Amino acid sequence: MELEDQWWKGQLAADIYQALRYKELKLPSYKGQSPQLNLRRYFADLIAITSNRFRLCPAARHLAVYLLDLFMDRYDVTVQQLHMVSLSCLLLASKFEEREDRVPKLETLNTLGSMSSMNLVLTKQGLLHMELLLLETFSWNLYLPTAAHFIDYYLSIAVLDGDLHDGWPMASLEKTKSYMAKYADYFLEVSLQDHIFLCFAPSLVAAACVAASRLILHLSPSWAPRLQRLTGYAWENLMPCVEKLLIAHDSDVKEASKQKCQQQQQGQTVLHSSGQPATVTQYLQLPSMQYPQKAPQAGLAANHRSVSYVGHSTSSMQGPSGPQHCDTQAIATSLDPKPGISNRAYPVSMHYSYSAPCFDR
Repeated sequence: MELEDQWWKGQLAADIYQALRYKELKLPSYKGQSPQLNLRRYFADLIAITSNRFRLCPAARHLAVYLLDLFMDRYDVTVQQLHMVSLSCLLLASKFEEREDRVPKLETLNTLGSMSSMNLVLTKQGLLHMELLLLETFSWNLYLPTAAHFIDYYLSIAVLDGDLHDGWPMASLEKTKSYMAKYADYFLEVSLQDHIFLCFAPSLVAAACVAASRLILHLSPSWAPRLQRLTGYAWENLMPCVEKLLIAHDSDVKEASKQKCQQQQQGQTVLHSSGQPATVTQYLQLPSMQYPQKAPQAGLAANHRSVSYVGHSTSSMQGPSGPQHCDTQAIATSLDPKPGISNRAYPVSMHYSYSAPCFDR
């Protein structure tokens, strides 16, 4: 959908928001049944890096990944075809969300380092065929809200003067808002990295991104009444999603600390712990909420890695199984719908480490 810049500040903001909330109730179901689910992360990264290369808006990036998820969920797709599908999803999403002059051009796509490293050459005919197949799959409906469509509306009141930082008035409201926007954007990208977040409504994921950011910034109350009124979500509704976001954040912090320690020790791999992990209850400062005291399970954190795309080079993207050659003529004829497969369970740990505040009061 082509929305004006900063629509969340306009007179129609509430109406647009309600239209998005209504539309998300009719989103297609996702079962997580693709045989190529283990490759999803690679192709989500490919979309994200290419999106950043062309400076596309977050809504286009998130819509592209969502289209890819839905398409993989319905069809058996080979690795060679997934490259074409991923870039076609990005092109469709950018045509829907961006101005025409910002949509990536075919000749520019073929010059990307990631394309040459995979020996992949896109053709106009191949892209048109794939875009047509995608549109027919989604019944020509690309009005599919994602968390990126809600986040700015929530951020408009995410930090206000009455909020406290570590129990004290904020020294700089603007600085806090800046960090809030950065953390919310980070958590928004985290939500792209695992299909587990498709279990939640997009508006809930966006609200959880704001809630997680407030926790990291030590803002209180953790979930202000104004945010509950605006989003329609109580703290209890957000907890499962917030926990997954914070587990991923903890994994990124540990990985960054490990890499820094390895560099400082010139190749030594020993990383010393700085303290004991805090429980969810301690971290959220909600004594009345109890969580099972279980050992961390193999879940999101084990498979998560940094989601900072801006510093990535497209030339560093290597295909999951060597050079890929796209047979564009065979794509539309070799994708057969799969029979129904039951939903899967996604265990998530209830523990994560405490992280230092990102700014001093």
